[in-house]
Amino acid sequence: MINLEKLGYFLPQGYLFRQVSLQINKSDKVGLVGKNGAGKSTLLKILSGKTKPSEGNVHLPKGTVMGYLTQDIVIDSEQSVFEYLNCSNERIDFIRKRLDEINIELTTRSDYDSEYYAELLDELAEKNHEFQVIEGFQWEEKIMNALNGLGFNDKEIHNSLNTFSGGWKMRAELARILVNQPDILLLDEPTNHLDILSIGWLETYLQRFDGVVIIISHDRFFLDNVTKRTLEISMNKIFDFPYGYSKYKLMREEEMGRLEQAKKQQDKEIKHTEELINKFRAKQSKAAFAQSLIKKLDKTERIEIEKESYSGIRISFPLSIQPGKWVLEMNNLGKSYGEKVLFKNVNLTIGRGEKIALLGPNGVGKSTLLKAIMRSIDFEGTVTNGHNVNLAYFAQDQAEKLDPSLSVYETVDHIAKGELRKNLRTILGAFLFSGEIVEKKVSVLSGGERTRLALCQLLLSPSNFIILDEPTNHLDMQSKEILKSALLNYEGTFIVVSHDREFLEGLTNRIWDIEKESLIIHHFTLNEYLLYKNESKLKNEGKLLSQTEKVKAPKIVKEKVITSSVDKEIKTIEKKIELAENELLEINDLLSKLSYGDVEFDTTAERYNSKKAVLAKLVEEWETILIKHN
Repeated sequence: MINLEKLGYFLPQGYLFRQVSLQINKSDKVGLVGKNGAGKSTLLKILSGKTKPSEGNVHLPKGTVMGYLTQDIVIDSEQSVFEYLNCSNERIDFIRKRLDEINIELTTRSDYDSEYYAELLDELAEKNHEFQVIEGFQWEEKIMNALNGLGFNDKEIHNSLNTFSGGWKMRAELARILVNQPDILLLDEPTNHLDILSIGWLETYLQRFDGVVIIISHDRFFLDNVTKRTLEISMNKIFDFPYGYSKYKLMREEEMGRLEQAKKQQDKEIKHTEELINKFRAKQSKAAFAQSLIKKLDKTERIEIEKESYSGIRISFPLSIQPGKWVLEMNNLGKSYGEKVLFKNVNLTIGRGEKIALLGPNGVGKSTLLKAIMRSIDFEGTVTNGHNVNLAYFAQDQAEKLDPSLSVYETVDHIAKGELRKNLRTILGAFLFSGEIVEKKVSVLSGGERTRLALCQLLLSPSNFIILDEPTNHLDMQSKEILKSALLNYEGTFIVVSHDREFLEGLTNRIWDIEKESLIIHHFTLNEYLLYKNESKLKNEGKLLSQTEKVKAPKIVKEKVITSSVDKEIKTIEKKIELAENELLEINDLLSKLSYGDVEFDTTAERYNSKKAVLAKLVEEWETILIKHN
């Protein structure tokens, strides 16, 4: 499908990659990885035809249709979102217009026996057939499925594209690419502006897509769920691994271990050879021998190893002072913009030590709620801090607030206090700033580097309550690991908004969800929350299965008669499962109405966990009986 022939790309500072020859086959799902600046986005631009290689060629089958999503798309259109997609396929658009013209002409002409009228009827049949073949009759349905899946609601799609933010324009562009069903999809950080539910939809779409997919992403879960092959750009080469990301990472680490041992042995042999050359080159009787050693050394292919920039240092946010039992209280909190109500009548107390994930689709008011908590916007109701609360806030645009005239080191030097000043370079190193990089001006840093520096600043600001709004945007996997480790070790309270499932997994003990103008509290794990949201969506679409049907669905049941006693036992357990599920929903609903400091809260939370354990045991028992008797 795609053949790279001795491909190379040269910059003034040297090659990004050279002499690359490989083949990508139809239906390959490929993850493209490598350090920042290794050349990942450049390779996609070359594959798309937007950039010419310095050397070599890219061979594609004739007529190949390419879909390319860049990080820096610019869309300036007064068209509505729907029209932007509806007019994006030239062939469908042409046939649709031609069918309208033919139908109008047929209704206005009366020369039914003429040759021209017969030709019109023939063309109508021909165009209808082609329209059916290219799925033109399903075109609008496909558009709506893509837009809804990527988070647009039915009202928004009729608004002008220019009224949307850059992130939403990116979603519209992604939807446009997907509905046109290209042969090859090139996606550069497609999840950057998607919420957690839209990412799940995109994963499912790409899993079913039967063309080539090449993805650059810092979302490990996304790569693992979509890709089956990994290309790594490293040391001016491209290494090919027939695995998804996590297995590639494991195999790569094992290979690096072997290479390090081989390099040590090679370095030892080179040193010994150089010693012999220095010993014999001045002696006339041994000069020929020395020259042969020099030639041998020149022909030796040196083993190169690219060191991981991740230092492995484990750090934590310092706790300033122990606060009281509760750190924040919201009374009748609400926010509206004109007639649009984001949330209202929020009454909630946050207890000391709570770890909260604020989730939900983009646009429901997550960032607005955080700004209300910070009192940086007007709102209804009251927000009150608890005793001794020191609040630190990381906004989505925090990186843009850094002083561009300062160096990396000066930026953190202005913040650090006390003992922390002794460890500035160590902390900077943990956020992947080392060597000469610490002297760089903020003005020349990339978006990801600025985000890391802003997080480093936050780390150096002692607090007992942290609010983080999309801190993982523009962070690579190593930086996300550093941040997650710091939060796991943090003794204070935090609220975090993120769409990165791996980052959130196991990080929090509460989930807040803004839904239907209310703030709902869930005591689910992240996976349970996502399952709950998907079930709610299916229920609204009338497609929801019962619990037993969900468990049965993937089972392969052998043909065997089940006795009436076993059948009765199964039905009894299924009734118990249904009752346990209903009770669990009732307890969760009750928990969502209780504040952390309420007397009933702890006992209700215990009931919830106890009932969840009972349900898990019942489902396990139900599965065991089915397996045993089938």
